[in-house]
Amino acid sequence: MLRNALGKTFRFLGYTVQYGCIAHCAFEYLGGVVVCSGPSMEPTIQNSDVVFSENLSRHFYCIRKGDIVIVKSPNDPKSNICKRVIGLEGDKVCTSNPSDFLKSHSYVPKGHVWLEGDNLRNSTDSRCYGPVPYGLIRGRICLKIWPLNDFGFLRASPNGHRFLDD
Repeated sequence: MLRNALGKTFRFLGYTVQYGCIAHCAFEYLGGVVVCSGPSMEPTIQNSDVVFSENLSRHFYCIRKGDIVIVKSPNDPKSNICKRVIGLEGDKVCTSNPSDFLKSHSYVPKGHVWLEGDNLRNSTDSRCYGPVPYGLIRGRICLKIWPLNDFGFLRASPNGHRFLDD
């Protein structure tokens, strides 16, 4: 009787560990569902929108300008942020706020990306904390899931004019 109970317990623990490992690999390497909060990506992503983030792009270095990414916050490693990639390593980017009369520019260093929210007036982004290491990117958002009336691929940046091609 005890042997039978121990056998069932160990089998259950074995399956739990196996499925836990499979789930971890799926969420770490394939992607997952993310609930976005805050106004920094409005109007593209509203507060409480649910999106799907795929993680393969970051592993294969396929992140491009214009992509929306989930990143470990450079200010608080316990939280994630959602921003748009404005510049990749070697790109020239505008480092000043849109309202500044004199515009300043800088180059994105090797191994970094320049991130900005779509809501430039209400976003803490690379204009505040500088270029972000590529290694902090967790995934690329490719699909909005909720609300259902807005289901589908994400639209282009309302700030496309800030992308500089030199």
